[in-house]
Amino acid sequence: MTIFGWILLFFLTIRLIVSFANFIWTYLVRKELNNYCAVKKNQADNECRSDCVTITGDSVLNISLPSWSILIPARNEENSIGNLLEDILTLKDRPCEVIVYDDKSTDSTREIVLGFQKRLPELRLIEGELPEGWLGKNNGCHSLASVAKGQYLLFLDADVRIDSDMATKYLNYAISNKLSLLSIFPAQILESRAGKISTPIMNWILLSLLPLPLVKNCSWSSFSAANGQFMLFKTDDYNLLKPHEKFRMSRAEDIEISRYFKNEHKHIATLAGDKSIRCNMYSLLNDAINGFSKNVFYFFGNSPFLTIIFAILTTLTPLWLFVFNGVIPGFGSVAAVLLMRIFVSLASKQSVGDNLKYLFHQQVVFMRIVAKAAVNRKKRVEIWKGRNIY
Repeated sequence: MTIFGWILLFFLTIRLIVSFANFIWTYLVRKELNNYCAVKKNQADNECRSDCVTITGDSVLNISLPSWSILIPARNEENSIGNLLEDILTLKDRPCEVIVYDDKSTDSTREIVLGFQKRLPELRLIEGELPEGWLGKNNGCHSLASVAKGQYLLFLDADVRIDSDMATKYLNYAISNKLSLLSIFPAQILESRAGKISTPIMNWILLSLLPLPLVKNCSWSSFSAANGQFMLFKTDDYNLLKPHEKFRMSRAEDIEISRYFKNEHKHIATLAGDKSIRCNMYSLLNDAINGFSKNVFYFFGNSPFLTIIFAILTTLTPLWLFVFNGVIPGFGSVAAVLLMRIFVSLASKQSVGDNLKYLFHQQVVFMRIVAKAAVNRKKRVEIWKGRNIY
């Protein structure tokens, strides 16, 4: 074995250990989340008083949740926002308000939202101008928070889908664990081949590099992550730190906010979601490449160099070990790669078979995403929903 071969095997082993730890952690967290629902059902069957609190394991189930707001920034979301509003109607624990910020949509987003107001009386639509020096989504979230009244603020992207027990699970988790910020990576709806060869890449990066238990239990800001599709804030802490205003021009404000909250000694957690929170991000491959290229560097400390090195190493490690270190290290690396995909797929609620079948395709798409991000950075051009977000 060469020294470089040992280095490659060590890096691969660390990632395999991280992916296994995330698989176990996610399994335990989902048991806790499901326990909230089971206890709530039992209490409802026993006609428990509406304000009672139940101890379940090491967690506390709040039968009567504090007030909370759902906040949805939207720009040209006519194909998805109606589905989310329908889902909100089914929630067992309803929010005190649902507010949509329409960011100058040129489609029928506004009309769809207004059409729900009779069925969803707590729904409001607000609009505004995009100030100079702000990105659209960051301004929308900040504007929503400035008028929200709930004790907790849940920011949802318009293309997210939720089940009826979503609030029972995740608000109780945030309250029981005294979190200032809880973020979820939703289970992805992967119906098209384009989605299957692109969308799983982000979870593969996240869950093989970042131990999620350390996001929650370690104060180091380097162990931070968040997903803007689902971010639940304690309102007092949000208003104190004003995170979307601070990162008004960030293209990866979710990751920046998670680090910021840790640096300010706030307790955060990031979870791989279950089927109660889902999202169909992209059905076209070019859309996926353009979308993920916006923030792929931020997974690696906003370093193009580290991102490119990671892409090269993950692509060439098995081949290098086979050629320069022999059959046994080569087969060992292949086994580690396959096991890692299995653990990440299970933690992400994705098809193990599809992620193994499309492993090579995903690696090629990942290289394309990195290349696209590098070109965009050099040109300082990234068009997203009709605006240059550089």
